[in-house]
Amino acid sequence: MPSPVEQEIKMKDTPEEDMIRLAQEGNSTAFEQLYRRYSGRVYAICLRMVRIDSEAEDLTQEAFLLLFRKIHTFRGEARFSTWLHRLTINLILMRLRKRRHPEVSLDAMLEPGEEDSRPPVEFGAPDLRLNGVVDRMHLNGAIEQLPDGYKEMFLLHDVEGYEHHEIAEILGCSAGNSKSQLYKARVRLRKLLRESLRSRADEKRMRTRKLHVSERRDSEFQCAKG
Repeated sequence: MPSPVEQEIKMKDTPEEDMIRLAQEGNSTAFEQLYRRYSGRVYAICLRMVRIDSEAEDLTQEAFLLLFRKIHTFRGEARFSTWLHRLTINLILMRLRKRRHPEVSLDAMLEPGEEDSRPPVEFGAPDLRLNGVVDRMHLNGAIEQLPDGYKEMFLLHDVEGYEHHEIAEILGCSAGNSKSQLYKARVRLRKLLRESLRSRADEKRMRTRKLHVSERRDSEFQCAKG
């Protein structure tokens, strides 16, 4: 009988579809190989969505526990990596929703006047006006300030790259609703970015003013001393 090490070495050379079938049949070595192959990707998804290392690690473990219970439902209609990705996203969204205190509709989160905004002709297309506006740190900070519903939509579409029909399937809404919510998320994000840029400019002017005042005082002190 092959040793556990020999079984593991042999399993590494097993085609993925056979590895998945074996894991569905309860083969622990096959499941461990799937974990080793995909845990890094799952962790990266979790970290991008929740931004906290410890929570991303917890979600990664939860995702594979869920996979262990659900792997028998995989039918091969999509790639396994895509199926696992969606399973993980759904788990993360459930966690994010539990954080919410009052449940508020996305329309209710709009600033006065935003509900009258209309999207451009290229509705739901990549928003080029956001590209290159601010560095990654400030963009991430602005994303974190988005209401949960907006943040979910922005991350799923603009970060994770899901199409609107896929988001509709994940969130249980229509593709049109997905496009509308993404537009509103981008409107809010642009506003947050403008406020961030304005705040940074004000801080810079204040620092410059203080520096000039300090230099003038030093100059006056030296003149008085002379």
